[in-house]
Amino acid sequence: MAKLGFIGTGNMGSALARAAAKVESNELLLANRHEDKAIRLAAELGGRVCSNLEAACCDYIILGVKPRGMGELIRSLREVLEQRKRRKDSFVIVSMANATSIKQVQNWAGDIYPVIRIMPNTPVAIGEGTILYCCSDTVTEAQKQGFLSAMSRSGLFVPLSESLIDAGAAVSGCGPAFICAVLEAMADGGVACGLSREDALRLSAQTMAGTAKYLLQTGKHPGTVKDEVCSPGGSTIQGMRRLEQGATRADIMDAVIASYEKSLEQ
Repeated sequence: MAKLGFIGTGNMGSALARAAAKVESNELLLANRHEDKAIRLAAELGGRVCSNLEAACCDYIILGVKPRGMGELIRSLREVLEQRKRRKDSFVIVSMANATSIKQVQNWAGDIYPVIRIMPNTPVAIGEGTILYCCSDTVTEAQKQGFLSAMSRSGLFVPLSESLIDAGAAVSGCGPAFICAVLEAMADGGVACGLSREDALRLSAQTMAGTAKYLLQTGKHPGTVKDEVCSPGGSTIQGMRRLEQGATRADIMDAVIASYEKSLEQ
């Protein structure tokens, strides 16, 4: 059984907590600056509301606060972490703060404690997320596997070197916003052609989800699937022609690059 202490139950913290709650052997402790959020989430998931210091006594201390507040939070936990080290009490700090390195987390904590850095995206709440991760040298194989097992209902875990985490996050972390913008535009087009808003959204969402699963299961390149759909002289190739005129692919590439560059500034 893994004891998971969540400090911060905002959008991403609560999404991860919902995934963790699906593993029956997990015990969830939930702390938040605004306690009412933690209370509501605990009622939903069957977890227990606690203080930050209580959460810091768990097997995995999952920090879900904004990067600007991470240093102050971790420093406030120093005494508890030092006490646990003296007792040789095993624990892992799990950070999901954007553009915050493992070394920085350890510096704030005051020691080279075991740290797992993760970058999840919001679909983890329904078990369809993508979670990028890397581990400090002080994380044992047992600790890593324990965390992966405890969070196994989150989605796909992708190990990356820490130097690539921010680049990966620009794709998978920011990607849901980009995908929703494309999906909404497709639905708007359907409404313009006479579909109801409900039908247009449902068709767009299922088409996007089905295509993504098709690519993952078949291993086909997206360009190959695009070519399969574009019949000679057909309607799809005319739609693709219009997309190319609008430089849609270049705009999406630029959106990913802009997100990555912004993360490097933080």
